[in-house]
Amino acid sequence: MDPATKNTGGDGASAAPAARPRLPPGIWALGFVSLLMDVSSEMIHALLPVYLVTVLGASTLSVGLIEGIAEATAAITKVFSGVLSDRLGRRKLLAAIGYGLAAFTKPVFPLAGSVGWVVAARFVDRIGKGIRGAPRDALIADLAPPGLRGAAFGLRQSLDVAGAFIGPLLAIALMWLTADDMRTVFWLAVLPAFAAFALVVFAVQDPPASAPADRARLPLSRAGLSQLPSAYWWIVGISAVFTLARFSTAFLVLKAQEDGLALTLMPAVFVLMNVVYSLSAYPVGMLADRCDRRLLLAGGFAVLVLADLVLALSGGLIGIAAGVALWGLHMGMTQGLLATLVADVAPASLRGTAFGLYNLVGGIALLAASVIAGALWDAYGSQTTFLAGAVFAGLALLAVPPLLRTGTTGQ
Repeated sequence: MDPATKNTGGDGASAAPAARPRLPPGIWALGFVSLLMDVSSEMIHALLPVYLVTVLGASTLSVGLIEGIAEATAAITKVFSGVLSDRLGRRKLLAAIGYGLAAFTKPVFPLAGSVGWVVAARFVDRIGKGIRGAPRDALIADLAPPGLRGAAFGLRQSLDVAGAFIGPLLAIALMWLTADDMRTVFWLAVLPAFAAFALVVFAVQDPPASAPADRARLPLSRAGLSQLPSAYWWIVGISAVFTLARFSTAFLVLKAQEDGLALTLMPAVFVLMNVVYSLSAYPVGMLADRCDRRLLLAGGFAVLVLADLVLALSGGLIGIAAGVALWGLHMGMTQGLLATLVADVAPASLRGTAFGLYNLVGGIALLAASVIAGALWDAYGSQTTFLAGAVFAGLALLAVPPLLRTGTTGQ
């Protein structure tokens, strides 16, 4: 077991027990960097499809292609940025480059006079996301003190998701205040992006550099990948199966529409899910530092089974609200926890590579999940889609006991 996963509190017998360790400022800074960048991005992305179609005259097919290319680019880039962070041993530099690219592309959206400019900006923005993702997660693992790794990842996840619902809410309010002037909203979205970039540059530092001999020279080589333990690959496999169960949240909106939710209230589905997600991620992360993380992960899988069953078998808006809330809870119970488990088992010199591969597999699985969900919905209806999701989540749950027997992860 990684010694960083052990509790470090005193036994209470000493007259002056050691103070409880706290998350360092760098962890908090990275959390608020994620929040600010998500606020900026979601202010734009909440309006971008409408902007493309109504202002720039793009087709809905173009919108789909833009989003598909953007997300695929981010997933692929994460692998190479993670590998590079292991090779250079400078994770903050790559994280800063990634956030910087995202910040400096934001002014392009209000300035764009054609779809081509938006495509270019979206492409560079997602490259920035791909560059920063794996090095940032590896940096969190490097900075987290012993016994607080779960809390560190939970905090970052919680603040990141807070930005995901604060951004659209700000966009709605600003659209009302500016009489639907989308360009003005886009300009205002530039401010939190540059604040995030400044925060990562001035408030985050790499831990003391590892010796060159400790760095992976060729992380993606056969010899390098062989250093990733079997527990890591088991976690990646479990995560991939689990991701097949948590298909795109767009299907939650479609289910809400099917059950009679008014069109004007559709954003409430994302707000409810993300509020529950944000409020649960940090407490779950702290709990993960006090109990077996793998058992807690199994609980998150069970919550998704319950969420899918509620969405499949209940009707009406109360059932939808319960299912969406449970969906947000399972995200809060699993996403930061899976990242923590990856950090637990990956060698320090290969953490960037480990997170890059983990994110790539997850991105491919999410694409497959959404295709499967859409095909099932078209052929058999929404109930079959959510029941299939419950089956995949159940399979992921059944894969946890073998992980428990490895004895290499968890509290």
